[in-house]
Amino acid sequence: MVIEQVLCHYQQFLEEKSNVANGDVFLLFSPPWLSAYESSLLWIGDYKPSLILRLADCAVKSFTPEQRDKMERVRDETKRAEREISEAMASVQESMASPRMLALVREVDGEITEQELALRGLKEALKKVSERGDALRASTMRKVVEILSPPQTVQLLAATMRFQMRVRKHGLHRDEVGPSG
Repeated sequence: MVIEQVLCHYQQFLEEKSNVANGDVFLLFSPPWLSAYESSLLWIGDYKPSLILRLADCAVKSFTPEQRDKMERVRDETKRAEREISEAMASVQESMASPRMLALVREVDGEITEQELALRGLKEALKKVSERGDALRASTMRKVVEILSPPQTVQLLAATMRFQMRVRKHGLHRDEVGPSG
């Protein structure tokens, strides 16, 4: 079934992102393969999970009352989880200004082991936040697909693909001709 193949592909994508994070988590937060415009839309290394719900609202023309209620519950859960993950990310960013990290900037011939320890801690914290973001994206998609009928799911997946393609095209165009072009 097409839906299962697309969802399987999405899961593989998340696994590959995890592999990238194991190698260099900083790449997930500033991916060089994205345009500047695409990068500006990132939240914890990818799109916000609530975008799935907004795309569903636009793509699916007729929800049953039961579907609408379930979608609202998922929306509330997702927004709450997004706030928690955003707060975790803010804590990681604030830790960048910790005395330990700032001391590394001031030291000229600092201990390499001290720098490595500080960077290792930062990388681990970023990796955990990234994993939480990806887990929320995956669970949100799973919940939405469980609510929708197969034809509605196809509408959502098609809208998601169109959105990604338009953002990519617009971003590449902006990078080529500049923001005013």
